[in-house]
Amino acid sequence: MKQIDYYFSLLSGFAYMAGDRLEKIAAKHDVTINYKPYDIMALFAALGVPKPADRPEGRKVYRTQELTRLSKKTGLPLKLNAQFWPTNAAPASYAIIAAVDAGGGDVAAVIASLNHAMWAEDKDIADDAVIAEALKAGGFDPMLSMTGMLQGADTYVRNTEEGLAAGVFGSPFYIVKDTGERFWGQNSLEDLELHLEGKI
Repeated sequence: MKQIDYYFSLLSGFAYMAGDRLEKIAAKHDVTINYKPYDIMALFAALGVPKPADRPEGRKVYRTQELTRLSKKTGLPLKLNAQFWPTNAAPASYAIIAAVDAGGGDVAAVIASLNHAMWAEDKDIADDAVIAEALKAGGFDPMLSMTGMLQGADTYVRNTEEGLAAGVFGSPFYIVKDTGERFWGQNSLEDLELHLEGKI
């Protein structure tokens, strides 16, 4: 079975705008998704890339316009000036990793719940109650946020290191494991599917 390593950060509005398209593509083509949340700020620092707040004004304006267009295209609600962005994404990322390790639930639903909480509901995804609610939404024990914390922390660091080694430089980032083909951004999902179909 083919596999896709999906590197992403909950701080990425563009990963949020991908919605459930990756999951639909994976289901259609019998592909396994390896969810790899990582520390995007640490990655930017390692690459010498400015944080979003430090980028040129033109880049900031483009981000705002592009996210607004994507929200209209996808129908996903978006608060451009989300109250708790950026926040500490580590605890929520640990919970996602713990859910992946536990199995038996819907990891994509956990991610979607966390994304919606931050980008549409002005909730802090570093808050234990918000994380617990997201785990419940995916059919997982909400206590995973506590019991899986140490392992989640180790994996979070490892995901970041592996992402750097694999050439990841943003979020969302998709790597097809058997071919090594890389796709950056939610707008690359169409090309990802074409690649899985052997067309490109």
